[in-house]
Amino acid sequence: MIDARVKFRHLQTFVEVSRQKSVMKAAELLHVSQPAVTKTIRELEEVLGVAVFERDGRGIKITRYGEVFLRHAGAALTALRQGLDSVSQERSGDGVPVRIGALPTVSTRIMPHAMTLFLKEETGARIKIVTGENAVLLEQLRVGDLDLVVGRLAAPEKMTGFSFEHLYSEQVVFAVRAGHPLLAGAHSTFARLADFPVLMPTRASIIRPFVERFLITNGIASLPNQIETVSDAFGRAFVRASDAIWIISAGVVAADVDDGTIAILPIDTSETKGPVGLTMRADAVPPLALSLLMQTIREAATAVSAKL
Repeated sequence: MIDARVKFRHLQTFVEVSRQKSVMKAAELLHVSQPAVTKTIRELEEVLGVAVFERDGRGIKITRYGEVFLRHAGAALTALRQGLDSVSQERSGDGVPVRIGALPTVSTRIMPHAMTLFLKEETGARIKIVTGENAVLLEQLRVGDLDLVVGRLAAPEKMTGFSFEHLYSEQVVFAVRAGHPLLAGAHSTFARLADFPVLMPTRASIIRPFVERFLITNGIASLPNQIETVSDAFGRAFVRASDAIWIISAGVVAADVDDGTIAILPIDTSETKGPVGLTMRADAVPPLALSLLMQTIREAATAVSAKL
């Protein structure tokens, strides 16, 4: 039997505090007071008989017991949302929303073709596509705010409760504007790397560890003119307008390379290659619209991998 003391507000508050890692931020998003959030969490801990959060310096972090409960709480909220969506669909005739998280590399390379194929199916489903850092997208997937994340395979410790389907592999490249001084090949790229602004993936991005290991292997311990960003719009504009070097997944700049506005420095980055694919909650059963969209993503990925 489900303990009757556990209410919807307990699950909602717990999931939001877990996501924000802050009682204050969770209270703002839930439009309640901080004491109310604290009281709700304490009530939940009394029911569970364990602490779900603990102090971490000036902030808080989720406990091991909390991590276990989060998977189930997120699944419960997801099931409830799907139930509400189903009823809403019956009443209004609108399609059940399909919510996709896409890393920048697939937002530009895979999703446009996949969506073109999907729209031909005329399912009537509403589609929401968001992009951002991998850690953020996976957290949204875990708590049920996303149905699918398309991008690189995360580290093993981040994949608990998820399943991954490999589509193709992709590596990191060093992208510059056409006509960049380093394209002349007169000097070693690594010897002159510090002479130019370098756009780096942020520390929360999935390719950052690959990039750091690659730079260290090639004798680069730090970069004085480093800018961290996951914005492909900024990266593309800044590189085209300057002598900056953009360290980024190949898929993000593939179209720019094809049209000649961006070039790739002749550096062997094959050791940064990693799998790209579909990440879902392991316990999720995709509805028809999502299943169809996943199939069109597979078809689009097959077309891309054939060109690699």
